[in-house]
Amino acid sequence: MKLASLFLFAALTLGSAESAAADTEPMPPHQSFTLESATLKETRRINVYTPPGYDAKGAARYPVLYMPDGGEKEDFPHVATTVDTAIKAGEMRPLIVVGIENTERRRDMTGPTEVDEDKKIAPRVGGSAAFRGFIRDELMPQVRRRYRVADETAIIGESLAGLFIVETFFLQPKLFDTYIALSPSLWWNGEELVRKASERLAARKELRNALYLSSADEDNIVPAAERLAETLRASAPAGLKWQFEPRPDLRHDNIYRSASPQVLRKWFAPKSPPRAP
Repeated sequence: MKLASLFLFAALTLGSAESAAADTEPMPPHQSFTLESATLKETRRINVYTPPGYDAKGAARYPVLYMPDGGEKEDFPHVATTVDTAIKAGEMRPLIVVGIENTERRRDMTGPTEVDEDKKIAPRVGGSAAFRGFIRDELMPQVRRRYRVADETAIIGESLAGLFIVETFFLQPKLFDTYIALSPSLWWNGEELVRKASERLAARKELRNALYLSSADEDNIVPAAERLAETLRASAPAGLKWQFEPRPDLRHDNIYRSASPQVLRKWFAPKSPPRAP
């Protein structure tokens, strides 16, 4: 990757969450709470959308869609709006959306790197293991205590958040059932996730997850995404449901908003009723 391109892309990987809007967007009714994290040693703000008809005392339980970049001035408004609109139209199964607001985005979304240029994107990088531990050991149990959730979980994110999602899929695949990574920053650490994909898939023959990958019109993600897709074609376990969808009609800065409505409707479409005998 050319140095100039790297710095330009590093600016873009602040993510749509940090550049989408200065003011809070319209969004459906939701709740917020704060969580003191012993793992991260900081307070994290969490935003939660519950679907129409949700009853805290009822019997129904709902899948949970987790999202990094989940602040009210980040990507939570457009994702929650998409989900709410689709559920009301009967185009999506009812689910709960849990948005995790950022503090140090580039620290949380990146794993370790041996590439010096990677380390220049922020004062601190490489904290993805701790962030994943926060989600697994602190946030998920809190969500289970507070809300009527089912066992089904999913995660969605773009850019560096997409990188975190792909990394989580390979390192701790059982944490989520469905992984949706839009334009993931697979160039991180010399494309380490792509280079090691084959051996990691070989060690996970029991996988029964779902994985969605996309790329926009971007020369520093498309080649890596295509190579990862080639590895999946050759080595994906039989039980893994996956899709790679190139979107050259979109840009890095608009793929999340443009593609997620269609993607969410597809991967969380209402289940067909059983056929009559």
